[in-house]
Amino acid sequence: MMGTAAADRRAVLIAHSYYLRYDEKQLRRMKPYAPLATLLAAAVVRQHGHEVRLFDAMLSGGVEEFEAVLDEVRPAIVGILEDNFNFLTKMCTLRMRRAALDMIATARSRGCRVAVNGSDASDHPHLYLAAGADAVILGEPELTFTELVNVWTRDPVAPLDGIAGLALPAAASSRHGNGVRLTAPRPAMRDLDALPLPAWDLVDVDAYRAAWYGAHGRLSWIMATSRGCPYGCNWCAKPVFGRRYAQRSPRNVVDEMARLKDDVAPDHIWFADDIFGLTSAWIRGFAAEVARRGVRTPFMIQSRVNLMTPATVEALAAAGAEEVWLGVESGSQRILDAMEKGSTVEQARRATLTLRAHGIRTGWFTQLGYLGEEWEDILRTRDLIRELRPDEIGVSVSYPLPGTRFYEMVREQIGAKRNWEHTGDLAMMFHGTFTTAFYRRIRDLLHEELDALRAGEDLAPFDRRWAELEASRDQYRNGAGARG
Repeated sequence: MMGTAAADRRAVLIAHSYYLRYDEKQLRRMKPYAPLATLLAAAVVRQHGHEVRLFDAMLSGGVEEFEAVLDEVRPAIVGILEDNFNFLTKMCTLRMRRAALDMIATARSRGCRVAVNGSDASDHPHLYLAAGADAVILGEPELTFTELVNVWTRDPVAPLDGIAGLALPAAASSRHGNGVRLTAPRPAMRDLDALPLPAWDLVDVDAYRAAWYGAHGRLSWIMATSRGCPYGCNWCAKPVFGRRYAQRSPRNVVDEMARLKDDVAPDHIWFADDIFGLTSAWIRGFAAEVARRGVRTPFMIQSRVNLMTPATVEALAAAGAEEVWLGVESGSQRILDAMEKGSTVEQARRATLTLRAHGIRTGWFTQLGYLGEEWEDILRTRDLIRELRPDEIGVSVSYPLPGTRFYEMVREQIGAKRNWEHTGDLAMMFHGTFTTAFYRRIRDLLHEELDALRAGEDLAPFDRRWAELEASRDQYRNGAGARG
């Protein structure tokens, strides 16, 4: 979908490849968010005097609409820049990869210069270059893509080796691995306050409002206050922002909230940071600025159990926090230690209770199937959910992503399938203790049981189902060579 359109050969078309309609699970949830990272890049390119158009795949009918926009706008330059803040993009599903590759091929067939950025492109640049991309942007895209646009606007065939932060096609005679050569790395951005506000005017806000109001009765909008995560969970990939933490000032964040209130008027905000705030001092400063400016808006964040101190939670409640999602992962301390999570089951317990005492909903990210997890560890996770009754849970299985220590630990076990087809896939891609079918049954049972707990229902039927699972678990134990 495109906010505005007019045939102009000078226009730069910026797009992303996450199509909600291609992901059945997320389509049912109907919680679409405008592509924040894409819109930030568009704003920076405009600062340098270029006309920018947007193709927003989120609510689009499909790749065919991208083709129609290409024919309408006739851009010389196309940037397919994924929303690196949205976890849906970070999951790198096969369906969205195919969409991105189709978009690259379509743009190249119309004579466009094409640059790509995103988690999957960073991990597998050869796939995107082979599809026809002229360059894959490694790391943050705003400055690198703007430099590309400046160069291509002056000379569409200029060499790109002098631009830092790129993966480029290697010459046919080159011995570079996978046919890719890298330019010098680009330093990460430090002064996030210097960035312009996202180019919201390019988005069809009314379409998002209609989707959200139809499904949930209110409009939620995406923001981010930081980039990166300094923690070292060994299964967590950081291909774009890395293991660092750059943060906007509380005043700068609240400036954006004030502008959003005027320009978009959301009823709710999702702060999509990997870790919102990081320190209690920052969160207290943020809460004070929100109160001073009168822009209190209900919001949702992601954080860690060890960061939810009483002072932090009190400040979050004052600022408008409605829901906090925590990476609890497992009820087994043995598994948390194996993950190098840097947190404890007791911290998860205290964080949940502290948030509840301040009227803040809790969501738990939980993970099944990590290396060495046994039936008793699964039961500890179940029992922790029963004890603390979080408001929501997300249940996944351990997912080996390139660039992580966990990936290296299971690398030899990974078969031909290295990515999920869609976000509801929940397929095991290495030799976990049990098979995919078993973990899917546990996922469904955990969700159903939590619903029953919230409804005050008797758990006896669920105890019987857990007993049946335990009795049949050896049938689902993953033998050598078994994966599905």
